Amino acid sequence: MEGQRWLPLEANPEVMNQFLRQLGLVPTWQFGDVYGLDPEVLSLVPRPVCAVLLLFPITEKYESFRLEEEAKIKAEGQEVSPDVYFMKQTIGNACGTIGLIHAVANNQKHLEFDPNSALKTFILQSSKMSPDEKAAFLEKDESIRVTHESSAQEGQTEAPSLDEKVDLHFIAFANVQGHLYELDGRKPFPVVHGKTTEGTFLEDCAEVCKKFMARDPQELRFTVVALSKA
Repeated sequence: MEGQRWLPLEANPEVMNQFLRQLGLVPTWQFGDVYGLDPEVLSLVPRPVCAVLLLFPITEKYESFRLEEEAKIKAEGQEVSPDVYFMKQTIGNACGTIGLIHAVANNQKHLEFDPNSALKTFILQSSKMSPDEKAAFLEKDESIRVTHESSAQEGQTEAPSLDEKVDLHFIAFANVQGHLYELDGRKPFPVVHGKTTEGTFLEDCAEVCKKFMARDPQELRFTVVALSKA
């Protein structure tokens, strides 16, 4: 991911909601923290939930798993709906914005946009592009870049410098036609995690997130946020 680098977004629902509002998403759905993955804690999350974002550390254990998973999927194949919106990440530290685009683009039936929404325009114009073409299209989109930069300065913690190495990464989960998709711009394709329903989506995402945590039991740097109806 040489070339452009952005400041990383904080895993802060207020920052994410403000970012999406500035890009023309009507706040009928809002991001909120998921404070734990046990059933009693998940029961506190407002429903329905249409997307989940996970922030996690990129470690040696994760990277070896990622390569094994990619080889396994390439060997065995998987069925991905043509309706899944998926893009690659070519901009350093843009994973937060790409996670938000994945969350919104795969839930357009639920969400409302302002008439001149820059985000809606980007999604419509890029929807038929390949994942790599979408990535190149984002590199040229000034409105999203400027909004990302201002949002990256808004968090509760001081934004790191552009040159500082960040080993935390955002991915999104979405329900597309009854299947749970993991959408990660560092991967060559979406990953299908089986069937899901609107009613069980958050719990199904929690089970996948638990696997991320189990692979790195010494790590504590995991954050989960959910896009819920306001």
